[in-house]
Amino acid sequence: MNKERLRKYAHLIANVGAGVKEGQRVAIYAELDQPEFVTMVAEECYKAGAMKVSVNFSHQPLTALDVTYCSDETLGEVEPWFLQKWEYQAQTLPAKIFLLSEDPDGLAGIDQAKYSKGLASRQKQIKPIRTRMENRYQWCIAAVPGAAWAKKIFPELSEGRAVEKLWRAILDTSRVTQNPVTAWKKHNRSLAKKCKYLNSLGIESLHYTAKNGTDLTVGLLPDGTFCAGEEKTIGGLRFNPNIPSEEVFTSPRRGAAEGIVYSSMPLSYDGQLIDKFWMRFEGGKVVDLGAEKNEALLREIISMDEGAAYLGECALVPFSSPIRKSGILFYNTLFDENAACHLALGMGFTNTLKNYEKYTEEEAHERGINDSIVHEDFMIGTEDLCISAKTRSGEIIDIFRDGEWAI
Repeated sequence: MNKERLRKYAHLIANVGAGVKEGQRVAIYAELDQPEFVTMVAEECYKAGAMKVSVNFSHQPLTALDVTYCSDETLGEVEPWFLQKWEYQAQTLPAKIFLLSEDPDGLAGIDQAKYSKGLASRQKQIKPIRTRMENRYQWCIAAVPGAAWAKKIFPELSEGRAVEKLWRAILDTSRVTQNPVTAWKKHNRSLAKKCKYLNSLGIESLHYTAKNGTDLTVGLLPDGTFCAGEEKTIGGLRFNPNIPSEEVFTSPRRGAAEGIVYSSMPLSYDGQLIDKFWMRFEGGKVVDLGAEKNEALLREIISMDEGAAYLGECALVPFSSPIRKSGILFYNTLFDENAACHLALGMGFTNTLKNYEKYTEEEAHERGINDSIVHEDFMIGTEDLCISAKTRSGEIIDIFRDGEWAI
C-alpha cells in the first residue's frame, strides 16, 4: 500500500478522529496485525502535540486460551493494577484510539457462556470508572487489515493480495482522498444539516417497515436529539468517534419499542458471527428471538445485564452509502453498520440529550436513556426499508423511503 496514503490516514485518525491536543496523553489499542501502521499513528499523535503515546496490543488466540484454561472466577476478575490503570485514565483523560483488525471467526468454538459471564463480570467492575469518564475524553475507532479478516472477505485471493485489497477498501470508505481533512469537514457539515432538520421536527416515534417482515415502532425522548459525525467533549474538544461514519443517530426512550425486526446483515460479535436473526419487542424489551446461526450467542448478549435486552440506539444510514456501494460485506460492525440503517442493543448515549452536560449519569438514565454494560449494533437496513416519523403534533413524515433519505 502506498505509504503516502497511509500517512494521510494516520494523520486523519490522530487529528480528526481522536482530535489529539497539545500536551495530551494518548492510548492506542490494536491487534498484532499492522505494527508499522500503529507506529505511524503514534508518530502522528506526537506531531499533533501528544505528551505521551501508550500502545496496548491484544491477540485473539490469547483470549481463546484464557477462556479455555482459566477458571470462571479468574476469567471474571479485574486485577487491582488494571483498576488502577483505569483510575489513572479517569484522572488524565487520554484520547483513545482503537484500531480494529480482528478475525471475524477468531473466537469461534470457545465456551461462549463462560466467556460472556467473565466479560460481564469484568465490565461491571470497570463501569463505575468508565461512567466518570463519559463524555469527557476523545476517542476514535478505525481499522487496519488483519490477514485472517482480509481472507474472510476475499477468500479467492492470496493473503497478500487480500490484505492489499482490504487496505484500499478501508481507505476509500474512510474518505482518505487527496485531502482527507477537507473531505471530512465537508462530510461533517452534510451530516450536521440532516441532524438540524430532524431535530426541528419534534419526533415522538419512528416506524420501521420492510418486506422481510420488519414492523417496529420505537419511541424517542422528548428532549432527545439526533447526532452525527463530529462530537464534542464536555470540555469542548472536538473529535470524530468513528472512521468511517455515515450514520445519523439518536438514543430512543427506554421501554418504548413494539414489534418485530429482522437483521439484514451478519453481526460480528467478539470473533463470532450471528446471522439471519430476528427479535420481537414488547414494552421496549426483547421478548423473543431467533437466528439461523449462533442463536445461543444472541441470547447470551441480551442476558448480559438487565438493560441488554432494550434498545440504546437508532441509526439512519442510506442504502446507497459509500460502504454499501463498495459491494463488500466487511464482517465488521464499524463498516457494516455504516452500510445500512441499524439499531443497537444495550447502552444508550447520554450526549444525545439536550443539555446533557447538566445531568449526571443517573439523571440521564432517569430521563429514559438505557443503561447497560453492552452496546451491540445490528443492521436492519434494506433496499425497501421505509421509516416514518410521528411528530408530537401528530404529523406523519417520511424519513426514509425505499432505503434512502426522503427528507
